[in-house]
Amino acid sequence: MSRAQENPMVLILSILERGKGKSYMEMMRTRDIHFHSQTMGFGTAPSEMMDILGLGSNDKDIILSIAPQQTINALAVNLRESLGSSRYRGLMMELKLSAVNRLAAEMISRTTTQPTQTKGEEEMRNEYNHQLILISVNQGCTDQVMHTARVSGAMGGTIIRSRLADGGMMGHFGIQDVMEEREILMILAPSNIATQIMDAVNKEHGVRSDAKGIVCALPVERAFKV
Repeated sequence: MSRAQENPMVLILSILERGKGKSYMEMMRTRDIHFHSQTMGFGTAPSEMMDILGLGSNDKDIILSIAPQQTINALAVNLRESLGSSRYRGLMMELKLSAVNRLAAEMISRTTTQPTQTKGEEEMRNEYNHQLILISVNQGCTDQVMHTARVSGAMGGTIIRSRLADGGMMGHFGIQDVMEEREILMILAPSNIATQIMDAVNKEHGVRSDAKGIVCALPVERAFKV
């Protein structure tokens, strides 16, 4: 069995308070996680609520990281032991990758020291049964979409600004008024209510609504406060 099969790559999605991304990536590098991409997003909590909680800005740093599974397992054990700190005021989610190009995987593996398996590591697998719901809508529609999601049980979400690369396909199905400027709403939800959230959003804000919403979900292996 190859090393890649024994220790597959995983994707880590981290959503942090704005300004925490740099120190967070430095922390990750000390734990042999070196491959990161960063963008910006916006939380869905009202500014009044942020003031009440003393959290300041609702802006977010969003970090995408790729690392070997064993390295993430060792990091997860460390995070589990210090869950109360919430130093970066954010959330880290582990997502499985179905494929990654071979050279990139080899490069990432060679910069990583293989950790010794930690006691309790196996117990943590599948500890969380969550879905990451992704909802792409016309810009300016996320407030209404988030309201619908909250009514169905969602606790909150994060918004990323985006641009539609090719909307021609929707036109073939008679769907008009698809804006080039789009927003992607990310919601972490327990699997037992994820379907009802998606169904409600699709009913109110699907592709034939003004929002022109496209809804999908990814299974989340684990999630931790960071």
